[in-house]
Amino acid sequence: MIQDLVENAGRYESLNPHFKQAFDFLKTTDWLKLPLGIMELDGKDLYVNVQIMEGKTPEVASMETHNQYIDIQIPVTGTELMGWIPRKNLKQVVKEYNADKDVTLYADKTTDLLRVQPSEFVVFFPEDGHQPGIGEGKWKKIVIKVKVI
Repeated sequence: MIQDLVENAGRYESLNPHFKQAFDFLKTTDWLKLPLGIMELDGKDLYVNVQIMEGKTPEVASMETHNQYIDIQIPVTGTELMGWIPRKNLKQVVKEYNADKDVTLYADKTTDLLRVQPSEFVVFFPEDGHQPGIGEGKWKKIVIKVKVI
């Protein structure tokens, strides 16, 4: 898991061949003008999902992991709390791995909450359990899906 300012994203470009393109997109795009929905940057290897989040409490928000994709998550119009826990510590599977959606859901809840501002991003790797969408109200959010290589 990584949390940092978008202006520092270049430090992480070597971690995956698609990270440079993903971070360049973030640095050169007006996030507020992005339409909702999915936009491919490099086919299914790198795509953006722009969505409206409706805040949940930590007790309601789902813990999840992915096998095939890395998530780069950025709240656009509000602060978002995101839970984190190492995947190896997750014990309570609620929904087994769905290959079509690349997600496993858990009943486990985090003890570590990250406060993420619109100028920041968080990277969740397959070894990271994450619990996004914690907060109040609604906000626009960008999730960049990066294929694991």
